[in-house]
Amino acid sequence: MERWRGQDEIPTDWGRCVVTIGVFDGVHRGHAELINHAVKSGRSRGIPTVLMTFDPHPMEVVYPGSHPAQLTTLTRRAELAEELGVDVFLVMPFTTDFMKLTPERYIHELLVERLHVVEVVVGENFTFGKKAGGNVGMLRKAGERLGFAVESMSLVAEHHQDETVTFSSTYIRSCVDAGDMVAATEALGRPHRVEGVVVRGDGRGKGLGFPTANVAPPMHSAIPADGVYAAWFTVLGHGPVMGTVTPGERYQAAVSVGTNPTFSGRTRTVEAFVLDTDADLYGQHVAVDFVARIRGQERFDSIDDLVVAMKGDTSRARTILSAHS
Repeated sequence: MERWRGQDEIPTDWGRCVVTIGVFDGVHRGHAELINHAVKSGRSRGIPTVLMTFDPHPMEVVYPGSHPAQLTTLTRRAELAEELGVDVFLVMPFTTDFMKLTPERYIHELLVERLHVVEVVVGENFTFGKKAGGNVGMLRKAGERLGFAVESMSLVAEHHQDETVTFSSTYIRSCVDAGDMVAATEALGRPHRVEGVVVRGDGRGKGLGFPTANVAPPMHSAIPADGVYAAWFTVLGHGPVMGTVTPGERYQAAVSVGTNPTFSGRTRTVEAFVLDTDADLYGQHVAVDFVARIRGQERFDSIDDLVVAMKGDTSRARTILSAHS
């Protein structure tokens, strides 16, 4: 899959394509249906499929300081798009100038003159251009005049108990924020992932017999509610074996999210006790895939009580993850 950033990286001799447009944060089940439709259309026409996304999140530019919690990094988004069969991953820098682009210029300059679209596949609530002035209806009328098709798709929803749940990035963020990783997994189609670099912490875990990898995620990452979780832990990238950990292979882990109230901590951290390994993980780029919440954050009266709880957490994490392997 090719990866382009901005209009300048679109080849001047670029031919026709099918394009699907959106932020695609999370690349959840609703996004997957949209992308699958675009890929299927591109293949039936014998032309490439382009996924166009934006960086930073448009909300941060329109309303500075309002950047929503991010479900996926751009790199992860590209990986998931490639798995779905996308040919080109196009990141458009969402700048103040781009924000001011009128819907008409958006269509003519970007979609028609640069991408040479044959079909545009978007969600039914898609808006674009200055002050979100463009919508699916406008796009479809332009397509009739300029010779491209427009396919708008409904949001994916499922009935759960007494309510209908629509799968959206906003809904998934609320699940993650509440620590409901089972619901988040169902909407995403896979466990919610937090990536980051392992940094040095205060070393208390090692002294208690539970050495942890302190994962520092990128800014705006969607971090689950405080508590202890069963999760899969993966060292990303392709390299030599490091200790007893093989890059790309996932390991069981019990993960604590919170401020370590037993030690009167104030900084919120993500600490993973990776089972069955003693590898040195400092400096490694890793992924934590949250499967289920074991318990909420607690303050224990003694270190002994904390150790007993951690042993129980580890046992429950093994049981949960063994059932999901």
